[in-house]
Amino acid sequence: MFKIKTLSVKNFMSVGNATQGIDFDRQDLTLVLGENLDLGGDDSGARNGTGKTTIINALSYALFGQALTNIKKDNLINKTNGKAMLITIDFDCEGQSYRIERGRKPNVLKFYVNDQEQESRDDNSQGDSRETQQEIERLLNMSHDMFKHVVALNTYTEPFLSMRANDQRAIIEQLLGITMLSEKAEALKELNRATKDAIQQEEARIKAVSDANERINNQIESLERRQTLWQKKKDSEVSALQSAYDELAKLDIEAELEAHKLLADYDRKKSQLDECTKWIASIERDNDKQQKLISKLEKEIALLEDHKCHACGQDIHDTKQEEILKSKQEQKQEAALQLLTNDTQWQEHTKTVVDIGELGNRPETFYSAEADAFEHRSSMASVLTQLTAKQQEPDPYSEQIQEMKETAVEEITYDTINELTRVKEHQEFLLKLLTNKDSFIRKKIIDQNLSYLNGRLAQYLDRIGLPHQVKFLNDLTVSIEELGRELDFDNLSRGERNRLILSLSWSFRDVWESLYQPINLLFIDELVDSGMDASGVENSLAILKKMSRESNKSIWLVSHKDELAGRVNNILTVVKENGFTSYTTDVEVV
Repeated sequence: MFKIKTLSVKNFMSVGNATQGIDFDRQDLTLVLGENLDLGGDDSGARNGTGKTTIINALSYALFGQALTNIKKDNLINKTNGKAMLITIDFDCEGQSYRIERGRKPNVLKFYVNDQEQESRDDNSQGDSRETQQEIERLLNMSHDMFKHVVALNTYTEPFLSMRANDQRAIIEQLLGITMLSEKAEALKELNRATKDAIQQEEARIKAVSDANERINNQIESLERRQTLWQKKKDSEVSALQSAYDELAKLDIEAELEAHKLLADYDRKKSQLDECTKWIASIERDNDKQQKLISKLEKEIALLEDHKCHACGQDIHDTKQEEILKSKQEQKQEAALQLLTNDTQWQEHTKTVVDIGELGNRPETFYSAEADAFEHRSSMASVLTQLTAKQQEPDPYSEQIQEMKETAVEEITYDTINELTRVKEHQEFLLKLLTNKDSFIRKKIIDQNLSYLNGRLAQYLDRIGLPHQVKFLNDLTVSIEELGRELDFDNLSRGERNRLILSLSWSFRDVWESLYQPINLLFIDELVDSGMDASGVENSLAILKKMSRESNKSIWLVSHKDELAGRVNNILTVVKENGFTSYTTDVEVV
């Protein structure tokens, strides 16, 4: 059940900054009367412009974001205060509690479910979120037009039978559930479109997989060709390195290096032997020289000791003779010391010659320099390393080719596209059932609901006292007859039209509640005042009382007829004073 509980209004139309609230959570008939104290409040003119319809407009704005009539949203704000307009409505639906807060300047739209505010995905909604409104209307299961025909009946609302044929059809299709079929058909169209898109995507995927497989196979063939060329190149390089190593291995490099060591030792000993021989010859020559010098000095010393000049043989008796003698003796001593030194060196060099002994034959080598032999050994090691590395070099293509064959090439299956095609054909069949006017489903729904609608309409017409026969036909047009004469809606008098409008609205409400969910609230705004005679008013009032009593409805009758006050238990007085509307009532005001 959709149960509207309370409504609070602030700075909305004639309601000012003092929040006015009404409790709709009751099961009775309430008469709404107006009193305009700004006009005196006594004559009938003072009943107008008090703000009675403001309640219905506020209810409409809270639920749908628009008034009953074509009023700009900013014109709904109280003109005196000009800001901070806020409407709050609390209601229950399907066991959950809801609240809507909607306002202008600043723009506000808040939607609560069980006291938890629902966040709109539209961050820039600025009080007018389409998603939130769709959610509200989903709960209501009615459009704004349907709301005006089943919940808030108003004299400014265009009567159903005065509407154009297409507009009538839209209302009646929604009422009978045909709109639901259309909505389901639209949803099914979206699903069908999505299925077709999925088929196209699957076809594109299959083609992409096929093209990818072809490209991969081409890549595999290309890799296999590269693999063959790589293997040939590897074999060629291995063969060249092997030949180079074999060529280098012809020389016993270790023997070559050993020969170079022996050669170095030979050259070292030969050099020592040559040096010693040279020194011995030099020492022997110096010994001869020193012996001769000593012999000479001995003769000269002998002469000097006899005081004879060693050069001319004349006598020398002065100090000069002693100096020369001393000098010659020192020279002789130095020569003798040199002979001793030479003898020591001669013995050392002679010993070295003896120690070296015979040199033998000079060792033979392939390379003239030992460095070349070491370079030969290094080259052999390098070539062997390259050869081993080249022989062990992994095939860079083998693993890639194997992986592409096992994983990259995707198997193509048509199971998905076959299933999608089956679903598409099924959806198209269902779509024909929902949209074809000759579909047995549409005919069955229309026949069942039209029968119920015509039955309820006949009962209400009888109870309200209208003798005409009004009936909805299978093509959703309306037939109005009186005593066998076919009439148009405009053939009826104002009172007869009001009787028919009320009966039709109540019938619509019964059908709507049978298809969707009961709703506790009903507003009738001045429809019983317009051209309705006493009998029509009495019959209407009786129907409303019975409806509130037996169906537990909260019914609000807006009227200028003060005489109705004695026919109801509850009265809501809408008082306008100093330009602002307030509510005084014997019903509970929140």
